[in-house]
Amino acid sequence: MERHQIHFEVFVRRKSTSSWTLELATEDRAAALKAAGELLGVGRAIAAKVSKETLDTDTREFKSVVIFNQGEPERKKSKAPRENLDPLCVTPQDLYTGHARDRIGRLLDGFLSRNRATPFELLHRPDLAEMLDAAGMDLQHAIQKVAVPEASARGVSVHELIRGFQRLAQSTIDRVIKDGRKGTFPNLDKERFSDVCQRLIHDPERHYLLGAGVACKIGPGRNWSDKVARLLDLADVAPQAPAARVLAFQVIEQPLAEILGTRTGIAELLGGDLDLGGMLAAMVRLAAGDAVEALIRIEPAVAKVMPALTGPAARLANWLDGPYFEPVRVAIMRRVIQELIGPRRLRPTDADGEIELLRALAMSLTAAAGRVLSVEEVQEAFIARSQLLVRSDFVESYLKDVRRSALSEVQALMWLAENVTGPANKRQANRWIAANVGALRFETEMRNSAETPLAKLAALAQLQRSVLGAGLAPEDAKPIAAKIGDVGAMIEADAKLTAYLARADAPPIHRLTLLLRIAAGDAAPLGPVSERAKAEAMRLIRAPETRSALAAAPEVLANIRTLAQTAGMAA
Repeated sequence: MERHQIHFEVFVRRKSTSSWTLELATEDRAAALKAAGELLGVGRAIAAKVSKETLDTDTREFKSVVIFNQGEPERKKSKAPRENLDPLCVTPQDLYTGHARDRIGRLLDGFLSRNRATPFELLHRPDLAEMLDAAGMDLQHAIQKVAVPEASARGVSVHELIRGFQRLAQSTIDRVIKDGRKGTFPNLDKERFSDVCQRLIHDPERHYLLGAGVACKIGPGRNWSDKVARLLDLADVAPQAPAARVLAFQVIEQPLAEILGTRTGIAELLGGDLDLGGMLAAMVRLAAGDAVEALIRIEPAVAKVMPALTGPAARLANWLDGPYFEPVRVAIMRRVIQELIGPRRLRPTDADGEIELLRALAMSLTAAAGRVLSVEEVQEAFIARSQLLVRSDFVESYLKDVRRSALSEVQALMWLAENVTGPANKRQANRWIAANVGALRFETEMRNSAETPLAKLAALAQLQRSVLGAGLAPEDAKPIAAKIGDVGAMIEADAKLTAYLARADAPPIHRLTLLLRIAAGDAAPLGPVSERAKAEAMRLIRAPETRSALAAAPEVLANIRTLAQTAGMAA
């Protein structure tokens, strides 16, 4: 099917009594899912869903399938009047809110990327405003993209909304250009930042004026990392007076959050040589430095995957440990969650390393939960990521990395099962394990292995314990454990091991101890082997030479009694 015959539509409900309204239509699946998640994350909607629309070439009608639906459940209700929402922005001042800047960033992403600028800069820099005014098509397309869903939501003419948004955009552009030409904006190259903050503290337009000064200060930055460094330079010289200091950080954190909320911005700050997994680890260390540093001291697995922060990133981490830049911390953590629930591999060429990384990220995010993210949000993100770990493409790549023997593959799958979360994902991991354990290859390799029977049985016992302790549902784990026990029985029968041990030329206490360890599931898997060992151990215990040996060695009697109890035998 051709690419243009499929598109994705994002619908939202803004209130519990609202109906679904179209927010966005795009051919990019990832962009649609990202937009839906962001709308929920910033509180723009109480529910969002994404539908996949496929054109039927015969009927020329679209078939709709919902691929994403989160938020407050829709209430069943009778016919209700159509919701008539007020326009989001009616004055230039409305465009300076956090939600409006976020929308501007998505609508004008191409223009901003070409000019390496943030929405904050666009709304405060006269040079950027003039460039946007000259590039009429960028602005026109942005207005059209926002007017269509807005018109659908309010039930008004699209052309009427387009004209209104055009007037709003033009008045905002004219205002910024006019204030720049009049010299209204402060010049932070000529006046100290702390003095400007103190001077503007009582001005009703203080955020707009100081924002223009900050935007012009970071405008010449060579890249995103340089712009972050310039913003931190301003933070270093912020005024100490409480009111002026609050104003300074309120303004600085806006462009900082916008830079670090984008993939390119955070990548440049942390280093372009990191893969996505390394990037997420560095982002978590950046936004939750205190929790991560505490984990690094006690968890070598966390220390192994957490990259060091240098340059502006290290400076920013120091600031984020304090009480400032909360929106910046939120932007970073939201980006981490979005990437975790996204489809991209974290370590594309290292499946085993990806599992280790996710384990460390789970520990770090759980330790940091509460300040920005809730424990529930972290759990949901890792459940979504676990869905990717149990898919066939990942499992095949993972087993290719460890392909040595049937046993090593099952052990690798057990490690995978222990590190995925969510009942459905655990069940899928169980299916992979069951398929491998039940395969003829597993049975054949275990029986024909060059290892001694005792070594093979010990390995199966360890595998069986892993299956029962991996958090799988009992109805899923027990059949696998039983199959492992059956394979162990075949190995024992081939070697006639329990009968040999019972009659071996060795002290009776040594033979009894080994039989009890097999019966208890320590040296062999539970099942037919343990039952055979239990029967042989009972016969050996009743033997006169064994009783005499135990009576002569009371120091080992307690250990024998413990093993017998573990094996389910009378003490």
